[in-house]
Formats: sequence, C-alpha cells, structure tokens
Amino acid sequence: MDFGKKFDSGLDYQAFLDQYADENQRGRWNDFHAAVALTDDQKSLLSSFVRETKVLVLAGTWCGDCVNQCPIFDHIANASHCIKVHYFDRDENPDLAEALQTCGAARVPAVLFLSEDNHVCGRYGDRTLTKYRAMAEQFTGAACPSGIVIPGDPLLSGVIQDWLDEFERIQWMLRTSGRLRQLHGD
Repeated sequence: MDFGKKFDSGLDYQAFLDQYADENQRGRWNDFHAAVALTDDQKSLLSSFVRETKVLVLAGTWCGDCVNQCPIFDHIANASHCIKVHYFDRDENPDLAEALQTCGAARVPAVLFLSEDNHVCGRYGDRTLTKYRAMAEQFTGAACPSGIVIPGDPLLSGVIQDWLDEFERIQWMLRTSGRLRQLHGD
C-alpha cells in the first residue's frame, strides 16, 4: 500500500468527526477532548520537534477506545508544528484496516507513523500499556499487580504519557536518521 498517498486522502480531526460522528458520539468525543490536558513539559517537548511526522489514524467514532485516545492525538498535533495527523474511518477504508490489523483483526485505533517522505517508522495501537495494565487488574484483581503504580489517574495521565512517549520515540528516530540528516544537512 502507498501509505503516503493514503495519508493525503485522510481527514483532520474536526473533519473526521463532522463526517462520521452522530450527535451522541460527537458529545462523547468533545467531553473527552475537554478532559485531556498536556502538561507544560509535554507541550515544551512537542514544540521542540523538528522533523515532520505524518500520522495515519484508523478509527471509528463509535469506538470507546478511539474516544479515549484520538482526542489525545489532536492535543499532541496542536502542540507541535511537525506532527500532521489524518484520520480514517475503519469501515470506509477496508484496505487500510487490513494493512493495519492488530492481533489478526481490524482493531482501532490503529496508528501508523510515517516520515516526511512517507517511509513507515512505526505502528502503535489499539491500546496503550497503561490501559492494558488497568484492564488486566480488572480481570485478575489486586492479587496480580502490574508492578508499576502511576500516581493520579492512570487511564488519562498514563495513556497520554504512553502516546507522548511513542510520538517522541518516532521523533528521535527521524531526528537521528542518517538519511534525513543528510537531506536536511544536520
């Protein structure tokens, strides 16, 4: 699949919601978006990025995991002039859903990171480590701790940090790439 061409056909955050979310879904997305807040340190980190990163997000406005993660991507993109995020509805893009399968299924959200010249740099999704730890604790109870305790709300601050860590990892990959350093003369 030509992911660069696919990226160009994607929608920004608001256009995605305008096209696919019904009134109830829009309310849930807006409520969660309002609950997300990046720290000053997180904003500072994101504003320091120098390499363009294209991010394809396969999602569904009906999906609870998307409601609880995609608004984070909008905040991240708004804090960095280098991050360009385009959204794709899973059901309207079966080719992308097939290409980004996770654990043998078209799970969402699925995120694909591309360099400025459309090389695949990474994939992430459908849930972050913080979310899976919380789910595992619910399934197994306190007798099976994850080993790491995150102060505050692990399902918001932890998930935000998990995603930020992945965006930062990709930025460092792009920033240290010999090919891109030669292209940019740095």
